[in-house]
Amino acid sequence: MPRILPTIGERDLERELLRKATVALRESSTHCRDCGRTPLTGERVHIYTRGHRVCELCRPLRREAPERSERVRGGESGATVRVQVSAR
Repeated sequence: MPRILPTIGERDLERELLRKATVALRESSTHCRDCGRTPLTGERVHIYTRGHRVCELCRPLRREAPERSERVRGGESGATVRVQVSAR
């Protein structure tokens, strides 16, 4: 007798996919170490020792200089098409 696998309803599938996407987004996003907010796309984030990330608003509250600063990139980064000049 063949084994019958359980099926999932369409609404349950949508809910599960949304939950997984939300968790992945939360884990991949950058949060400010001091205030906890998520910086906006295009905003500068300052990286300190041990990888602590601080938003532009909290940066003036720290005395030490950051190791480096980065711009927050949107979700489409890396998925865009790049134009290349062909050699003739």
